[in-house]
Amino acid sequence: MMKPSLLSFLFFVLFSATGAGAQEARTNAFNDPFLQVTSAIAQCPVPEGPLYTEQEVRDVAHVRAQHGGSCYRVGRCRLANSYWYDQEIIPRVSQYIKLDGRFDDTSVWVQGERRLVFLKGCVKTREQSEALEKAVWLVDDVMGVVNYLRVGDEPVRYVPVQAEKK
Repeated sequence: MMKPSLLSFLFFVLFSATGAGAQEARTNAFNDPFLQVTSAIAQCPVPEGPLYTEQEVRDVAHVRAQHGGSCYRVGRCRLANSYWYDQEIIPRVSQYIKLDGRFDDTSVWVQGERRLVFLKGCVKTREQSEALEKAVWLVDDVMGVVNYLRVGDEPVRYVPVQAEKK
């Protein structure tokens, strides 16, 4: 039986560390708020937060700059960048959900991006999901709600961002 050479071993180690099997580190490079609000459903999988690779950061930086400033330019925002709202909106959304009482039996995370609130996690019923979405619309400065909540064992559903509050 022949032993692998040192050179082939080093090549294997180098390829394993940098090859297709290695994953690039992902971070919350834009500091988008992501917060767990409730935690009553133990089997609810933890949703992915706002994580980006270095390449994804480069790819979306220009788009984020354009979206952030356009709100102010057209007169829909009082702050010069719509992302500046997120750090205060998400704690208020969290407080509102916790104090409401109807959602104590859920496991919900909220993420903010450009005055949009993404609801992630698990609820008991479709009615509860819809009620939570409508409740978040009531929080000041929220421009849209994206509902990624799971109902029971259903797969995550996507509800498009609504054009205006109802």
